[in-house]
Amino acid sequence: MSSAVLSIGSNLGDRLAHLRGVVDGLGRRAVAVSPVYSTAPWGGVEQDDYLNAIVLVEDPEFGARDWLRIGQQLEQAAGRLREVRWGARTLDVDVVWCAEGGQVCHSDDPELTLPHPQAHNRAFVLIPWLDVQPDAVLEVDGTARPVRELLAELDAAERSGVRSTEFALPGATATGGSAS
Repeated sequence: MSSAVLSIGSNLGDRLAHLRGVVDGLGRRAVAVSPVYSTAPWGGVEQDDYLNAIVLVEDPEFGARDWLRIGQQLEQAAGRLREVRWGARTLDVDVVWCAEGGQVCHSDDPELTLPHPQAHNRAFVLIPWLDVQPDAVLEVDGTARPVRELLAELDAAERSGVRSTEFALPGATATGGSAS
C-alpha cells in the first residue's frame, strides 16, 4: 500500500476548476481533501494569489514515482507550462510526503525529493494538511516532527497569509481553520 500527501495549487485560469480536476482525476485514490485556502504567491515572483489544498491519497499499486507521474499528467491536462521557477501556473501538484508498505519514502533525486525539502517552510502546505491529518508528522533534516510544531515555528505573517475560502472540493472537510 502506498499513501501520499499531495499539495495542489493554482493561480491561473479557473483556479477552482483546476483543483477540482485533480480530485476528479485521482478518483477513489483521494481519501481525504482539505478545505481550499487562498494564499499569496511564494518565491518572490510577482503574480496573483493561489488557491491551495491538500489531498491525501492511497493506492496499493502505486509507489512514490507513480504519484509524481499522475501529478504531472494532471498538470499537463490543465495546460501547465514550466517557464519561470515559482512563477504563475494553472496547476501545481507536489508530492510532499509518501509511504510505501508503512515505511516513509526518502529520495534525493532532484525530480522527486522526499520528503519535500521545503514543505516545513510553507504554511500553505502545513495548514491544510493539519485539516485532514491533525497528527501529521514530517521529517525535516532527518528528524520526524509534528506538523503542528513546524507550523507554530513559522513567522506569524506566513501563517496569516493562508486564508480560508468559501470554496470546496469533492470530498473536502467542512471548514478550514487550522491557521490559528
